[in-house]
Amino acid sequence: MWLYNAFPKDKVKVEYAFEPTPAWLDHVRLSSVRFSNGGSGSFVSPEGLTLTNHHVGADCIHDLSVDGKDYMKNSFYAPTHGQEARCPNLAVDQLVGIDDVTSKINAAVKPGMSAAEAGQAQRAAMSTIEKECAVSAEIRCDVVTLFSGAVYNLYSYKRYTDVRLVFAPEFDIAFFGGDPDNYMYPRYDLDVAFFRVYENGKPAHVENYLKWSRAGVKEKELVFVSGNPGATNRWKIMSQLEFLRDVDYPKRIESQKRWIVVLDKFARESPENARLAQEYIFGAKNGLKAIAAYESGLQNKDILAKKAAQENKLRAAYKAKNPDLPDPWQKIADAMKVQTDIYNRLTYLERK
Repeated sequence: MWLYNAFPKDKVKVEYAFEPTPAWLDHVRLSSVRFSNGGSGSFVSPEGLTLTNHHVGADCIHDLSVDGKDYMKNSFYAPTHGQEARCPNLAVDQLVGIDDVTSKINAAVKPGMSAAEAGQAQRAAMSTIEKECAVSAEIRCDVVTLFSGAVYNLYSYKRYTDVRLVFAPEFDIAFFGGDPDNYMYPRYDLDVAFFRVYENGKPAHVENYLKWSRAGVKEKELVFVSGNPGATNRWKIMSQLEFLRDVDYPKRIESQKRWIVVLDKFARESPENARLAQEYIFGAKNGLKAIAAYESGLQNKDILAKKAAQENKLRAAYKAKNPDLPDPWQKIADAMKVQTDIYNRLTYLERK
């Protein structure tokens, strides 16, 4: 998960004999978009045509299914611009600028502040920076926390609020194979939806977009994926991973299972309920599968032993170089004990 403004271009050049230039990185960034409901997509034509997954467009497809129409079940296609249907609650964001604001955020923390006061001061600084950046309704600004607060970047987005549905296949082919195939096996389905962004009532003209390859990807060809990333637990320390394994994940798995039972019961009550619950059930089962896989990985003793050895080596090197400084690993471990106690208390209150 590499940042556009911290891309390891030298390493990529050495390992893959490909040199990503600044112009190439800018092109990929500006061709990529984020839907306001959190999904990733990309511009695929100079007239604002935008490609994403079917489930990303599901809310819009549902909202447009009125007057007896069911576009989720039967598909939607607009052969002309005039027939493209505007989504009532969907926007598309294009990342147009990245600025490092770490020094501004850290400057808000004054000597003598408690951890709570420092956090509040930093959040206030982030809010101020975002408000100063958002100079018009077409601009959205987010201060993004990276590397557990070591770096803060200001992301500036151009927001397209006029988003129209162009094509969505019927659900049966968009989700062919069902949840068992999703993430786990090659998916032989049409998991796509096409939208178009508009400006001033006309299809938006975009300079950067991803082009189709009729030849497709060849074996061993270098491939990059660009989009709106989630977080990673890759750099969490042992005490954090043990908390996830023993406390957090089991509780979330239990909660997801209960939620699925409720949704399934609701869906069985009527065809309309089944339609309304469809995406929620899909998301809940996806979430359960992901969390269960995370938890299973943390049960692997070989993986944890390797992680512990790496951590002990780094911890010893840090201590040798900073003998008079507090041990940050121990501080995090103490915080995990507090977090565990909070979880246990909440669980006790729920059962009461």
